[in-house]
Amino acid sequence: MRGGRRRGQWSGRLLVVFVLVVVLWGLVGLMRISPSERAERVAREFYEFEQQGRFSESWELFHPLMKERFPKGDYIQERAHVFMSHFGVETFSFSLGKVKKIENWKDTEKSSPLKMVYQVPVTQIYQGKFGNFSLHQEVFVTEHQGKWLILWDYE
Repeated sequence: MRGGRRRGQWSGRLLVVFVLVVVLWGLVGLMRISPSERAERVAREFYEFEQQGRFSESWELFHPLMKERFPKGDYIQERAHVFMSHFGVETFSFSLGKVKKIENWKDTEKSSPLKMVYQVPVTQIYQGKFGNFSLHQEVFVTEHQGKWLILWDYE
């Protein structure tokens, strides 16, 4: 009986060690992602939410400066109204361009500079009641309180 109990204890310990190794491996993998890759991922996630009409989730990826500019309810209502109703589209496709690192970026002339942001060119392609058209926008991504968040330029 004693031998069976010991094997059970070892099995449990091996399982704990295995789980710890997997978790550590995942954390090491996250640390390997460059800031420009993180910026690109957040921009992609934002526009995937927008593409699906999930404007509440895309709004959550806004930097606090953007959230000040667009209260959540207003953003959700206006974004859906302008893009879906006025353009006459149900969805769109998009592509991201090459990410560029920018130092001391400001969204307006009056705002304080952000130390480091990443510029991500985004092209949205629409097929709507007014024909096919593309909308190009430079999107900016920065880390704020441990989260990567979206900004738009107003200058």
